[in-house]
Amino acid sequence: MTDGRCPVPHAAPAPHRLDPTGAGQHAVNERLRERGAAVPVLLPGEVTAYAITRHGELKDFVAHPDVAKDARHFAALRDGEIPPGWPLATFATVRGMTTADGADHRRLRSLVTRAFTPRRVEALRPAVEELTASLLDRLAEAAAAAPDGVADLRRHFALPLPMGVICRLLGVGPEHQDRLHALSNDIVGTRTAPERALAANREMVTILGEVAAARLRSPGDDLTSALIAAREENGDRLSEEELIGTLLLMIIAGHETTLNLITNAVRALCAHRDQLELVRAGKASWGDVVEETLRYDSPVSFFPFRYPTRDLPVGDTVIPRGCPVLVSYTSAGRDPRAHGADADRFDVTRPTRPDAARHLSFGHGAHYCLGAPLARMEATVALDALFTRFPGLDLAVPDEQLVPHPSFVGNSPQELPLRLGDPAPGSGPGSGPGPGPGAHSG
Repeated sequence: MTDGRCPVPHAAPAPHRLDPTGAGQHAVNERLRERGAAVPVLLPGEVTAYAITRHGELKDFVAHPDVAKDARHFAALRDGEIPPGWPLATFATVRGMTTADGADHRRLRSLVTRAFTPRRVEALRPAVEELTASLLDRLAEAAAAAPDGVADLRRHFALPLPMGVICRLLGVGPEHQDRLHALSNDIVGTRTAPERALAANREMVTILGEVAAARLRSPGDDLTSALIAAREENGDRLSEEELIGTLLLMIIAGHETTLNLITNAVRALCAHRDQLELVRAGKASWGDVVEETLRYDSPVSFFPFRYPTRDLPVGDTVIPRGCPVLVSYTSAGRDPRAHGADADRFDVTRPTRPDAARHLSFGHGAHYCLGAPLARMEATVALDALFTRFPGLDLAVPDEQLVPHPSFVGNSPQELPLRLGDPAPGSGPGSGPGPGPGAHSG
């Protein structure tokens, strides 16, 4: 049913139906930006929402004091008008930082921040480098075993790297990793059938509940144990529901986005060999590649949800109170109003001066992504090691034939088939990431 309390002005064009297959997102974004800064859209289940499409308005909207993340402000959900098993329900109902406001959000973020320290992230670097080297061996073995010499970067490298790192960070055993990724896909996929979405949520909560119980019985040097132990000065702790919700969010956000980031960066470099040569010549860094990828082809497209707590003007549109709102990071990243007439061009030397617009792919304001330093570190290590080991790697199919992952939330191809070419001399099995020109993230 369409939520009648999220009305579209009579003079406005009909809501744009977001394609759950994720097809043609950048072309769609261009059309939506031209329609306005805030555009009515239809979500699965015929639920009306709004999408913020332009950089400036998105940045202002996510930091606005009259914009909430707590689903009690989602009028249709609160009043039982959203069907059971709605594929986007988890984004609204999971308990944790991403669905909390004000003092509650500050409390949860403070507890997580105390455990998720920069020192803990940096301490992971040797493990990330070691895992990267072993996965490059796996990628080479997969290519050698394939009759056509082609290996899928996502399956053999871009997925197991961040999944392995986040599970290590949380103290989740390797026996759960493949299943958690499959469940994560069901939860964030916008084509997931209702009964499957419900089952995926239940199973993930069960697995993470078992992990939390094990860490409670036998604490370790992991983030789950630290979250259980973390207290605020008044003795407050995460509740069991908040702990499981936090772990769920970290599992999903901690690997899905970095998986897409690494995949999209490799895709962009293969399609823009001149930019790769700038890195090899020391004229740009792997950190520059990561930042430009985050802008040019953000790992997250239409991210749910925020809710105006009053009728709120955004550009020329007034979004009614209680409407669900998605923010489009892929659209904002290519907004020519912020990034210039060449916003559609991948340019690793794009100016980063203080007056230049920076990408918003990690969010903005109070809900800025806590995992941004980890994602940046993993991606720079991965790209440096990959292109050092396989300097001639390239796409095995034309770029336009890549099929998008079936979601308008995540943004990446389902597979990235590569021909690796000859490995660099001295970069055989077990080799760690080499320094190489332009290797430092800067």
